[in-house]
Amino acid sequence: MAPTRKQREIAARHQRILAAAREQLLEGGYLGLSMDKLAAAVEYSKGTIYQHFSCKEEVVATLALETARVRLGLFECAATFRGRPRERMLAVGIAADLFLEHFPDHFRVEQIARGAVREKVSPERQRELASCEQRCMQICAGIVRDGVASGDLDLPAEVSPEELSFSLWSSSFGVFTIVTSGAFHLEDMGIAEPLLALRKGQNRMLDGFGWRPLTDEHDYEASAARIRAEVLDEVLVTLREETL
Repeated sequence: MAPTRKQREIAARHQRILAAAREQLLEGGYLGLSMDKLAAAVEYSKGTIYQHFSCKEEVVATLALETARVRLGLFECAATFRGRPRERMLAVGIAADLFLEHFPDHFRVEQIARGAVREKVSPERQRELASCEQRCMQICAGIVRDGVASGDLDLPAEVSPEELSFSLWSSSFGVFTIVTSGAFHLEDMGIAEPLLALRKGQNRMLDGFGWRPLTDEHDYEASAARIRAEVLDEVLVTLREETL
């Protein structure tokens, strides 16, 4: 059943509040956001704001959840790529890069939210956030297991699929945080293309594990082009329309 006019108006107001909150967080950080400022920005009464959110922590947590869902949507799509497991892991890496490229403000707000509101939001919201994060890790670990099952990867007994996935995730997260912070003059350090440097480093790590096909055995640039064309470009357009 299609939503009623009133439901559409409530949903639009909800998104307007979130958009204003994101802007305030980016400008002033967590302390720069308040329910009073939010009400003034969207020209609603504070009581109306409280009809949507019980406190400012819930506002920030909702923004973080929105971000987590966008990332998860890209990861789920990337994992469907028809290729060998290492190509599918590349697809997830490209999805992460595209998320940063097209939703940089979402990523920055998520970083603010992580340290500020976890202990103050409802258990339900915490479970929703944790579920998205766990699902992203499960996707990556599942691809590693597929690599082992296919014979492309002989994973050492002391390294679990989750640990290998964590190594990839943590390196990406670190680079993304550095890039979005704007606090480092990377070109002066000899890093003109940080995401390319990240991908090269991760490829060397996977080559070190012997995950086939190795980079000198396969045209991963061609795989990347197929990944964009076959599974990611279309869903990216949809996510941008739904989110921005």
